[in-house]
Amino acid sequence: MEDSRSDYNTALHTLKPVRNSRKNPKRVGRGTGSGLGKTCGRGNKGQLSRSGGASRAGFEGGQMPLARRIPKRGFRNLFRKRWAEVNLTELQRFSKDQEIGPDQLRRAGLVKGSWDGIKILGKGEIQHPITVKVHSISSGARQKIESAGGTVVLLEKTGDKTGEKASKAGS
Repeated sequence: MEDSRSDYNTALHTLKPVRNSRKNPKRVGRGTGSGLGKTCGRGNKGQLSRSGGASRAGFEGGQMPLARRIPKRGFRNLFRKRWAEVNLTELQRFSKDQEIGPDQLRRAGLVKGSWDGIKILGKGEIQHPITVKVHSISSGARQKIESAGGTVVLLEKTGDKTGEKASKAGS
């Protein structure tokens, strides 16, 4: 059997692209004899023969474009708040009397990505007392945590402009 290591002993200065894998660029405007002189392959007159003559994306030659023809439905609020939702069943993994905030939830992998705030939902039960520091909590979840002997601390909501306006009006 041949030694396959001899294939790897090529020097960098001897490397060349595979034959016919590289194509020379089209050289336009080099005389009528070249085949790409005078109009340079753009044809005679018309929009596409001019510089900057290409139409924009979605242009259909003056016909009403598809994006404007189809009906529009619904509404998308640009100012909506996106909440990372965590259920009580997921908080059961934390130890007794532990303080749980956004950093602990991220480290535990319960909250991933970027959100406007974290909300605790009431699905499941909590067996031991914990302290929860979040931006929002459902009434059922608050009741279950407090009945287990825990406490709930609400953090200031991120991206909430109402608090800033109220403080400016008061001063």
